[in-house]
Amino acid sequence: MNAALDPVAPTRVDLMSGDQYRESLRRYQPHVFVDGRQVASVADEPALRPGVNALAFTYDFARREELQPIALATQASRGRVVSRMLHVDESAGDLLNKLEAVRVLCQETGCAQRYLAHDALNGLAQAVARIDDAKGSTEHRARFDAYLARVQDEDLSIGVAMTDAKGDRSRKPHQQAHADTYVHVVERNARGIVISGTKAIVTGAPYMHELLVMPSRNMGPEDEAFAVCCAVRVDEPGITIVSRPAGRPGEKLEHGDAPFSRKYGQATAVVMFDRVFVPWESVFYAGEWEHSHVLTYSYATHHRHSCIAARAGFGDLLIGAGALMCEANGLDPSTKANLREPMVELIKITEGFYACGVAASVYATRDEYSGTFMPDPVFSNIGKLLLATQIYDMHRLAHEVSGGLIVALPGPDEDHNPATAARLSEVLQASPDIPYDKRIQTARFIEDLTASYQGGWYSLISLHGGGSPAAMKQEIWRNYPVGSKVELVERLLERGVLHDGKRAITANRQPGRCCDTGCTTPGQPVMVPLPASRKGPAP
Repeated sequence: MNAALDPVAPTRVDLMSGDQYRESLRRYQPHVFVDGRQVASVADEPALRPGVNALAFTYDFARREELQPIALATQASRGRVVSRMLHVDESAGDLLNKLEAVRVLCQETGCAQRYLAHDALNGLAQAVARIDDAKGSTEHRARFDAYLARVQDEDLSIGVAMTDAKGDRSRKPHQQAHADTYVHVVERNARGIVISGTKAIVTGAPYMHELLVMPSRNMGPEDEAFAVCCAVRVDEPGITIVSRPAGRPGEKLEHGDAPFSRKYGQATAVVMFDRVFVPWESVFYAGEWEHSHVLTYSYATHHRHSCIAARAGFGDLLIGAGALMCEANGLDPSTKANLREPMVELIKITEGFYACGVAASVYATRDEYSGTFMPDPVFSNIGKLLLATQIYDMHRLAHEVSGGLIVALPGPDEDHNPATAARLSEVLQASPDIPYDKRIQTARFIEDLTASYQGGWYSLISLHGGGSPAAMKQEIWRNYPVGSKVELVERLLERGVLHDGKRAITANRQPGRCCDTGCTTPGQPVMVPLPASRKGPAP
């Protein structure tokens, strides 16, 4: 038979389970501090357990048969079926499925964290291809391809060490009084490079297997030493990780139980590099300052696209909890406009910014250098800007439909106090169909997500995660085809003005787009439902 007509089926990597992931962490010995004390075992540290749980869920998620259409992806360039979290996108459909996967993951965990690796790998694929094209070489891409194959085949968790400590924000890296406020190359030899410096706000750093170190900004020629991108194990000598706890894992909380964030959470850490050696095979570039903007831009676009899905998953939690609280209070939003309106507003916000993520996927473009697919930057940034500025409205709306009880309830110790428990259960039950314990459980769930330390964390990470609102506005203006709108109006006014490439307001133009062969098969929808077992047995 003709081999061209009988392609070899892709082979699937050996995916870890959540328990295997936890066990894999025990084979690493990172230098980690939490709350002023050194951590002996990350996998067994109570302060980090919610974060470890969140990542463990991503591993079990990928092994669930009914979720495999979104949890796994075929890396056609390698003929391997891999975790979606480690996949480099080869089509607009890949971006749509990644969006769905991240949303489902964050419905369960609040923030799945591992999707940052996907965003960084896709950004780096574009950057190394651009560098090789400029140099007329294949070296950088070959190193990345080998690295990608290894992390996919070993099913690793990769942390993204991008945001530098930055020091004086008005100064460039080479102008800082303390050079270690940015990661930089301090030595290079035949075997590799040596780096020092500090990365701040590294998501999940303690419980990752490796860190992908990337520059956080555009560079000039004087910043050559700071233009470095490489991969390191978390327990490489010279690396110190100073972390916050993940979620709210403490045994005693000031306002009662944390039904969600005690189970799932996210640690963020400052990572300090003190003369860390990196072999050349793990160095993707060092000194190519003129290409740093490619990585920062492409990573930011991919990451903002993913953030849309992550916060949509969080919105799903608020929508579900808000509806449950209305029911527990004995009220039905379908008959009470004062509840229906804020519930619909919450739905509108969540699905509104998620729709931008879908549009960014559909309007994705193929990168001419790497062949990978990039979500549309305008829709990616609009969606991220919407969620960044409306996260506070999402919390407010959840509060509006729930009432003040979510922050006024007695603590859970009173649930077992013989002097108060029985009476409280009688007077604080609302709907006769919803037991008291179910009502207060929902109230404490909403408090945990919106009116606690964890609620404040979700607000701030939504606002600044992936870049500030100002950065998103800059990218929207930089990429939006204002020129097409200007020329449209001038044509309607019959001005007869020819296009002027030097005219600032007409620099960006977009003639329009159409749906090509990717979505024109008669009778075939672009997206189809997952198997019913995802939501339980069909009625």
